[in-house]
Amino acid sequence: MDISIIIPLFNEEESLPELFFWITTVMEKNHYSYEIIFINDGSTDHSWNVIEELHQKAPNVVKGIKFRRNYGKSPALFSGFAKAQGNVVITMDADLQDSPEEIPGLYDMIGHQGYDLVSGWKKKRHDGTFSKNLPSKIYNATARKVTGLKLHDMNCGLKAYRNEVVKNIEVYGEMHRYIPYLAKVAGFTKIGEKVVTHQARRFGKSKFGLNRFINGYLDLFSLWFLARFGKRPMHFFGFWGSVMFLLGFIAVLVVGIMKWHALITHTRAPLVTSTPYFYLSLTMMIVGTQLFLSGFVGELISRNSVERNRYNIEKEI
Repeated sequence: MDISIIIPLFNEEESLPELFFWITTVMEKNHYSYEIIFINDGSTDHSWNVIEELHQKAPNVVKGIKFRRNYGKSPALFSGFAKAQGNVVITMDADLQDSPEEIPGLYDMIGHQGYDLVSGWKKKRHDGTFSKNLPSKIYNATARKVTGLKLHDMNCGLKAYRNEVVKNIEVYGEMHRYIPYLAKVAGFTKIGEKVVTHQARRFGKSKFGLNRFINGYLDLFSLWFLARFGKRPMHFFGFWGSVMFLLGFIAVLVVGIMKWHALITHTRAPLVTSTPYFYLSLTMMIVGTQLFLSGFVGELISRNSVERNRYNIEKEI
């Protein structure tokens, strides 16, 4: 199979028929063998009914997964990646803001130019407001600095992957924003970018608020930490625990030297608990011990972790 198109969705019943027609027109024009995998992420409207109707029209093309509740975009993509059979995997949103006309260009970059992953860049947006665009620019600039990937729109839903890439990355939580970085960490380094057309939303409203920027920064820090220390948490916690313990030990020596000096000079020594060095040493040693133990526990968890991506699937077609 040439292409698998994965479409996560939540309450998009109005846009699905037109999106399906648009995709099939493009695919048949270019003579691709393909599948469309809709992941219904706990929709409360009739989205699943529409998917079943589309399956009746094209049983060899349309496939679907229905979650019992809303889990989020990352779990939806993870489930779609697991089912994808195409040599090239395309992800796109269901709201008609991603144009299927971009698929041939994305496919060519993966299939003929040798890219592992190509991320769309919505250079000109039709839903931009100052309160949305400014945080987005800051967010993408930070992501470029931290990840080392020179992508202008890390969070664009329109992306293309070699099948091998999606089978070797784990997308969980809200990590869909950083799939290019996940691919880079997994060893897929030929990552490109393509300017894509952005369509104005025609039905419903956006499902994402400004809180995604706050969550995005937290997820970015988590990924950076996991990439550097995920397999060796003791290297982080153990190092800083040792530093804190050492500082505490030095503070204890200072208190001891003060006491010893008072004894040999026959001066009245201050009470140990009356000096700040005592509390500093106590705090440092306790914090150092806690950090060291955290690293040890982290090692045990990382070596015996269970599968994170388990979701309650109600139906599949």
